[in-house]
Amino acid sequence: MLRFLIPREYSFFSIFDEHAATLVDASRGFVEMLENYAEARVRANNIQTIEHRADNIVHRAMEMLHKTFITPIDRDLIQKLISGMDDVVDLIDGTSNRMVLYGVREPRPDLIDLARVLNRATLEVQKAVKCLRNLKNVEEIKRALIEINKLENDGDSLRDLSVARLFQGDQPTKEVLIWKELYETLEWAIDRCEDVADVIRSIVLESA
Repeated sequence: MLRFLIPREYSFFSIFDEHAATLVDASRGFVEMLENYAEARVRANNIQTIEHRADNIVHRAMEMLHKTFITPIDRDLIQKLISGMDDVVDLIDGTSNRMVLYGVREPRPDLIDLARVLNRATLEVQKAVKCLRNLKNVEEIKRALIEINKLENDGDSLRDLSVARLFQGDQPTKEVLIWKELYETLEWAIDRCEDVADVIRSIVLESA
């Protein structure tokens, strides 16, 4: 009875939407950075600003979680969803920052391809997150989750092919190590999108 007498805090869904938007903004910003690499430093700084915005959203979410008695979904799932999305933004920010710090002169085409896969994955995450508010369109959520899984597989394949090409050439060891790290970090961001999808799947199952 107490569960029905105490109002739930539904502002969490607005926070989820805000955070999902940072994933899309950061991934899109990274693609644009690679496509306009002469402006890499400025665009990397823009991505860092998005990462700071995401951090602020996380702090607000955690504060709300501590203050809210009854949450609309399981507390542990809220925390996992917020943390998972934050990991994606952190990895994008880390990749863009390293490219500048390592003095990368121009992006390889396969890194751009990988970044585009990541951007598509974040768009699917955003679709699924938007449907969590009322869970009336579970089929749309399922379609988004299936697409994220497909994109994660595409990311794995692109990463493997890209790393294989590195070892087939006669590039200096330093260059091989730098590019291998960039490919792997970006692919981890796609992996984190799939982790977020798994959390969303758990939320849907819990609410069924």
